[in-house]
Amino acid sequence: MATSPRPYHHGHLERAAIDGAVEEVRTVGVASVSMRRIARRAGVSHAALAYQFGDKTGIFTAVAAEGFRLQAEALNAGVGGPDGFLHGGHAYIAFALAYPGHFEVMFRPYLYRGDDPELLVAKDAAFEVLYDTARASLSSDRSEPVSDEEVSSLALAGWSLSHGFATLALTSNIVELRDADPTAVAESIRQGVIAMGELARGHG
Repeated sequence: MATSPRPYHHGHLERAAIDGAVEEVRTVGVASVSMRRIARRAGVSHAALAYQFGDKTGIFTAVAAEGFRLQAEALNAGVGGPDGFLHGGHAYIAFALAYPGHFEVMFRPYLYRGDDPELLVAKDAAFEVLYDTARASLSSDRSEPVSDEEVSSLALAGWSLSHGFATLALTSNIVELRDADPTAVAESIRQGVIAMGELARGHG
């Protein structure tokens, strides 16, 4: 016999909806996610879900906001010292692998409401860690001030590298590192960054 949707108060409904949405994204992909599928997985009625979030865009907005909050926490926990930027890159990849459903939604802005206040605060917090660690790493062995342009360039390069690596790993394109120790993965990235820097200097 089918189970009737359970009544939820506001907080529980939001939690169940977000969990249901990220699981749907993880198992069937963003394109196949629907309000009815999320409601069914969350064990709530479609009407309750629509009343709380309005539509699928509203649910994905909540997913993205939570994702950026979790990412900021992960980055903050993984940084520190002159090598903080490198450690932050490792933390970024570890977050993506631990929260693939959130990660898939966070960087598809067409899925959610980009002007949502909670989302903007969470997103700004995550990127603030990125830029702060970039500045700290550049400043660690220099006496002269670091320019905003240098910080932006390093932040963009580091983000691109970490995001690209995470995306390749999530789509099973880096088979040789799939079961590797996280420390080995971080070292592999570090060596790659050093090699790219040496290559750039050689052609400068």
